[in-house]
Amino acid sequence: MEEPQRARSHTVTTTASSFAENFSTSSSSFAYDREFLRTLPGLLIVAEIGLCFNGSAFVLYLSAAVVDASSVSPERDSHNFNSWAASSFFAFLVTICYAGNTYFSFTAWRSRTIQ
Repeated sequence: MEEPQRARSHTVTTTASSFAENFSTSSSSFAYDREFLRTLPGLLIVAEIGLCFNGSAFVLYLSAAVVDASSVSPERDSHNFNSWAASSFFAFLVTICYAGNTYFSFTAWRSRTIQ
């Protein structure tokens, strides 16, 4: 015996837990707070991030420049020597730029913490 088929509804009903109701991507807790960067703590965080980035880049570029300069040997082909000498010069130039940027980041960070 076959059971008679029931008429199906065209609507779908769903339920949500209380956790799902409170959690949404448009929640203000996930929104980017642009006003925070204009406050003193926000500026200090940005300055500290810049200081850490520039300081670590300076140390890494300095070590790479020293290794590059120590690997230059004038004994072989002069073209190879000129290329290595040029790369050492530019490596130290970039290192000096990062050192200057680290100094300026430090003075900016220091002036904000004193206020």
